[in-house]
Amino acid sequence: MIDVLLYEVSPRDGLQNEKDFVDTDIKIELINKLSETGLKKIEATSFVSPKWVPQLADNLDVMRAIKRSNSVTYSALTPNLKGFYAAIGADVREVAVFAAASESFSKKNINCSISESIERFRPLMAMAKENNIAVRGYVSCVTHCPYEGAVDPKQVMKVSKLLLDMGCYEISLGDTTGQATSKEIKDLLLLIRNSFPIENFALHCHDTYGQAIANILTGLELGIRTIDSSVAALGGCPYAKGASGNVATEDVLYLLNGLGLNTGIDLDKIIDTAWFISNKLGRVPNSKISLTKRCS
Repeated sequence: MIDVLLYEVSPRDGLQNEKDFVDTDIKIELINKLSETGLKKIEATSFVSPKWVPQLADNLDVMRAIKRSNSVTYSALTPNLKGFYAAIGADVREVAVFAAASESFSKKNINCSISESIERFRPLMAMAKENNIAVRGYVSCVTHCPYEGAVDPKQVMKVSKLLLDMGCYEISLGDTTGQATSKEIKDLLLLIRNSFPIENFALHCHDTYGQAIANILTGLELGIRTIDSSVAALGGCPYAKGASGNVATEDVLYLLNGLGLNTGIDLDKIIDTAWFISNKLGRVPNSKISLTKRCS
């Protein structure tokens, strides 16, 4: 049976743009519930300036209070060396850095050019290697940019190569606007496979245009074995108009189960967790499976 890894991003990517502050205890309980589902990777928080992401200002409190499972890797986004040191102090053993395939998006999102962002990562990568910390790389806007339109796949290749050469063990390819179609994902992945091992890449799909599941299926057919997802479809991108949410973990898991692929994740527990966090946020899950299961 083929194994597929779901990389859960709801505690960080899912909650970071909530307008009202989510209580620290709720974040802790969310992560604890996710830890009991069979997930092996959970992006728990982000060590960025509270000025830019006030929702995750409690990062240290969260990381110190969660009940850690030996079978789960708890990661955090660290945009610079200061964030990296803070993450290490919180006993984070995997971090992520964030780049873009679009110059305009890079400047809007992290306030620097693509080349400047890469240079900022170099001292972080050196310290990560010294401390035996795994580093994951995100590349956003892999098919479309909200400011520039269609993105040249060669630019995605260029940024991905820079991150891999620096030491990132994996590149998560982000369809930030949710506009990608199966053909665009296929064309991009075929190009990538000609130059890199496909096992070094993951897909991070938004479902803004209802294409996420189709794009993930295309990725699976081309060898992708790591999928980013967010329970209850929490999240979105504040710099991409209309990018309302990540693909729901429970919807992806239903697809994988139907394909006979192995994840080791309990769908019922994921659905329960989706309803837990949605209730705390005063809404229903933005997921077909969670709504269907609760109504049945």
